[in-house]
Amino acid sequence: MKWTPHPRRRARAAALACAALLGGLLSVPAQGAETHTTGRLTDLVNPFIGTRNEGNTYPGASVPFGMVQLSPDTGHNTGYDYKDTRIRGFSAVHLSGVGCGLGGDLPTLPTTGEVTETDYARYAAEFGHDDESARPGYYRVGLKSYGGITAELTAGKRTGHQRYTFPATDKANVLLNAGQSLHKTDSTSVEILDARTVRTAITGHGFCQGTRPYTLYTVTRFDRPFAAYGTWRDGTVTAGSKSSTGAGRNGAYLRFDATRDRTVEATTAVSYVDAAGARRNLRAESGGFDRTARAADAAWERRLAGVRAQGGGETLRRTFYSSLYRSFLAPNVGSDVDGRYTGWDQKIHRARGFAYYQNWSLWDTYRTQAQLLGLLAPREARDMALSVLRVDAEGGWLPKWGYGTVETNIMTGDPVTPYLTNAYQQGLLTGHEEEAYRALRKNADGVPPADSPAVGREANARYIKDGYVPYIADWKHQKPGDSDFDHGASATLEYALSDAMLARMARELGHPADAARYAKRAQNYRNVFDPGTGFFRARDAGGAFTGPADPAKSVGFHEGTAWQYQWLVPQDLSGMVSLIGGKDAANKRLDSFFAYDKLLKDPAGTARKVWVNGPYDYYNADKYNPQNEPDTIAPYTYLSTGRPWQTTDVVHAALTLFTDAPDGMTGNDDLGTMSAWMVLSAIGVYPVQPGADAWGLSTPLFDRVDLRLDRRWYPHGRFTITAPGTDDHDRYIRSVRLNGSPYGKTYVRTEDIRRGRSLSFGVGSAPSDWGTSASAAPPAVN
Repeated sequence: MKWTPHPRRRARAAALACAALLGGLLSVPAQGAETHTTGRLTDLVNPFIGTRNEGNTYPGASVPFGMVQLSPDTGHNTGYDYKDTRIRGFSAVHLSGVGCGLGGDLPTLPTTGEVTETDYARYAAEFGHDDESARPGYYRVGLKSYGGITAELTAGKRTGHQRYTFPATDKANVLLNAGQSLHKTDSTSVEILDARTVRTAITGHGFCQGTRPYTLYTVTRFDRPFAAYGTWRDGTVTAGSKSSTGAGRNGAYLRFDATRDRTVEATTAVSYVDAAGARRNLRAESGGFDRTARAADAAWERRLAGVRAQGGGETLRRTFYSSLYRSFLAPNVGSDVDGRYTGWDQKIHRARGFAYYQNWSLWDTYRTQAQLLGLLAPREARDMALSVLRVDAEGGWLPKWGYGTVETNIMTGDPVTPYLTNAYQQGLLTGHEEEAYRALRKNADGVPPADSPAVGREANARYIKDGYVPYIADWKHQKPGDSDFDHGASATLEYALSDAMLARMARELGHPADAARYAKRAQNYRNVFDPGTGFFRARDAGGAFTGPADPAKSVGFHEGTAWQYQWLVPQDLSGMVSLIGGKDAANKRLDSFFAYDKLLKDPAGTARKVWVNGPYDYYNADKYNPQNEPDTIAPYTYLSTGRPWQTTDVVHAALTLFTDAPDGMTGNDDLGTMSAWMVLSAIGVYPVQPGADAWGLSTPLFDRVDLRLDRRWYPHGRFTITAPGTDDHDRYIRSVRLNGSPYGKTYVRTEDIRRGRSLSFGVGSAPSDWGTSASAAPPAVN
């Protein structure tokens, strides 16, 4: 499809006709509808997936990894909720799938008449899904309030573009609200610079338990002069005022005469550096709405074309490509067009030879999305890894969960280590290996000083001394965020996982003493294993096991139970299996965990009625939780217990939870983590050792998938995965060929993908002996 140009000065009839044409072309299929497509992959993407039932995605406009995510906010703490009926504004910054309020800066809303309300909860406009549509890079909605206004959004890398079509009126307003957002605003300012331009500075903090403040600068340029203007502070509106500053609600309204020319376009550029950066970003992306929309659509088409899937039904293809789309929404560019960015020392730096990225949900993304980006977007993934190293160089410590220019310290463990060791294994740190190793070594052996905002491995001293992180329920937090002491059992498992991945990196880089030391620490998972219960269990400061003996009611595990964390030993699954009594005992426990007998009879019903309890219901469960990260790896454990066909059974059941409906997400998407799980599991290769280089195999959902790969990292430029005839009935692996030769292992290495050309699955209706030998399982990382 093509965008129809929309001239600035168009009469009412032409403007509405063009808006209607564009909106019709860009509409998404109704829930559950089967439609034929034009062959463009962007036509398959439904941005509304995950906007209901706490998927916490956003339907608005962005480009891959863009700084701006221009999207409607309806009153939900993370932005948009499909069940809501009023839009408070279209704000410039969002994160896909986070669990706490963050972003939502500068909500902008078109209105008509006099401006009498300054609280966006009160002046919000009504809307309905019957007059709303979205596709990658574009969003449109008809607002029912204020006489009926059509709002359209699109985005560039650092800009958000709005087009509003008003009813005939001489009081058409655009409200720019600097003082309200999804997080807490500390201080804001708004300035009307000239007859077309408004500037804001927004300083705020927030996200779950609070952070240090950060500042976002914006410049908004309109396509024609204001007929009138004014500002507000708190509840007082002042006509003709050009500025408003303070800690309360601050905003500006811009009025236009829409009696003849009924459309108003505006471009908002953002910067995390300063107002000058926002101005430069605006100049670099001032091509107008239609041109920007075409460019956004083309950018998404190129990105999605990196994966060409054949076979599967229309619904599966929509679900798959929508998941692929969400996998490319973050991390986000943090540097301005001139390369400047604000580092974690709160000073201005300049990126040279790479693009600087920000927004690091590492506890989530190290498990799936990092590997997917290293495969499909290695150039960007390299720059992302280098950006993480800049956080250490400038801020003094590696990040845990970073937003913009600050550390949030949300979640626990040591997720940055498998993130960076994975980048190393995928060849993304060439020329920076020792730099990365030094940063990781410091992180693995120390604790950030008191004056650092980071917590790092907060419990490292006790972990190194005693071999485990103690669970201390009344631990007094010294810094905002989560504490490893509150989650001692799971923190021990995560530290040990990271130690294993760092041990391998140390050995390969020629640091044998360090490698031996970290490899020994990687076995610390054994120190929280309670032989009395047969499960991992928290230990108190004195070394005694603590909390309920029932593993479903355990304490000290972050967003999970001992049942769900028992499989988080990817560095040594054979050792963990031995602890619980061998393969037969492990398989019995896995079968109970997945309710396997029920699953065979009703895969989708078991997934929805037995596994799923609620998007934030993390505790008091003895079953698999496909809505959260701790046991995303669990279905692949069968690859190490001699029953690879059961991995396929469980994975395919879990995949039924992903649909093309607004509630078609498994809990929070967490910056593409769950979406990447879906993509990787659907194509049949999954990173079973996050931070290392083993990819577990299960039956793909598609007959054929062609991966277009960057030749700088993958010399052949393409890797093809085939499974002719795969479907719900013929879902079991009968044989595998790697590059045409028989292959009996249940995993491949990154190097096999890098140097290879094809992976072929022969499938059938019953399990076979493929992958059942002891030598077929992924070996221990150590």
